[in-house]
Amino acid sequence: MPQAANDRRFSVHARHTGRHQTRVISEPSFEAAAIAYVEDLALAPEDDGEISVIVQDLDGGGQHCFRIDLDTGKAAPCG
Repeated sequence: MPQAANDRRFSVHARHTGRHQTRVISEPSFEAAAIAYVEDLALAPEDDGEISVIVQDLDGGGQHCFRIDLDTGKAAPCG
């Protein structure tokens, strides 16, 4: 799939699975990359029905952690 002009490349992995499930994803934002990762992979949730994912910007640097609620699809920063 071609990369859109405003997309950036992100390295994303679930915090509880480690880096062996890392994917490179092209999306316009950190949050969009986190949600795309969860939508693309069948991962078992953590105990509370959420998954924490680490998103690293491969083009400009920076890293963020998001908790994705698997029931609603909402993302929030890790606390």
